[in-house]
Amino acid sequence: MILSVVIVSYNVKYFLEQCLSSLKKAVDGLSLPRGSTEVFIIDNASTDGSLDFLEPLFPDFHFIRNKENSGFAKANNLAIPLCNGEFILFLNPDTIVAEDSLDICISFFRDQTDAGAVGVRMVDGTGRFLRESKRGFPYPSASFFKMTGLARLFPRSKIFSSYYMGHLDEDHTQAVDVLSGAFMMIKKSVLNKTGGFDEQFFMYAEDIDLSYRIDKAGFKNYYLPATTIIHFKGESTQKDFRYVKMFYSAMQLFMKKHFGNKGFSSRLFIMTLGLRLRQALSFMRLPFKTSNFSNNVRPVFIKGNPADKEILMQRLTACQIPVSETEKKSNAIIFYETDSFPWKNIIAEIRPESKRHLYYFHGTGTHALVGSNSRSKKGQVIVL
Repeated sequence: MILSVVIVSYNVKYFLEQCLSSLKKAVDGLSLPRGSTEVFIIDNASTDGSLDFLEPLFPDFHFIRNKENSGFAKANNLAIPLCNGEFILFLNPDTIVAEDSLDICISFFRDQTDAGAVGVRMVDGTGRFLRESKRGFPYPSASFFKMTGLARLFPRSKIFSSYYMGHLDEDHTQAVDVLSGAFMMIKKSVLNKTGGFDEQFFMYAEDIDLSYRIDKAGFKNYYLPATTIIHFKGESTQKDFRYVKMFYSAMQLFMKKHFGNKGFSSRLFIMTLGLRLRQALSFMRLPFKTSNFSNNVRPVFIKGNPADKEILMQRLTACQIPVSETEKKSNAIIFYETDSFPWKNIIAEIRPESKRHLYYFHGTGTHALVGSNSRSKKGQVIVL
């Protein structure tokens, strides 16, 4: 076995369906012997009927039911002993991978022997680059500059924007400190040395912790911009009050674990105080956060081949959604029918940020259109 894929999911049925649909395309297109890939979906006690809905649709994938929501780290660790692959990909359920994403990562591992883990360029549902695709370790200074807003004021500074490694070109392959757990491919031999995710982290910062341990074990974490995936993000990281509490608690845990006994005590105190202040500010700002979706009426346009467009148009009409025959240059809603449109092409097309379109995606054989124009709130689902 060459590749094992692990997905931990909770109550994102239709987004997970799109994820698995795109993943199946990528697996089927791999330049590997047939049967050299296995996929495990760990369901953390979803209440939306995810497994009953998805298991019949993807019979080649392995579905595991958790009786309780055990958290991201523990659920991933549950799958690791089952993985027979030389490489293990940890993938979020609210992602869409390009057809070449798996091949590019595996090929890179073959060529770059010091690579312990690789990640890829990620964009959100509007095509905007996600800075967490490449991050620095949250040393006290880096975290301080992020919290005070200096990182935002100087986004390309090696010093002030070190949390997101803003000085590194997002178009260049390079070693970075931290990879995102939304797409993190790791050599199993490296995991055997570092151990899996630390289960002290229920959610958030476990990818930072594992990246740190991979680095300390003498391996490198590489960021690969040669392939891009969509990470809707709002599905797994809704920025509500619970998120704020969990995120900053996780960051405090990381600092205590790695910096608390290494002469960082005074800076740890300052950072803990800073985290508390930032947490309080985040709580106060939450009621004022709004989705980027507009309530204004927008023209709707479908992209795909004529036959697929006609079928989707009929379904949308049944849902009382009128479709325009003329494509608009900006400020429109675009539905992508992916039976005839490769994910790689779609992701490349949505990346420019100036069009101000709203995007929905319909994967091959799936039962809904999904989209998200907010990084902090749940996306939109149109069941067909």
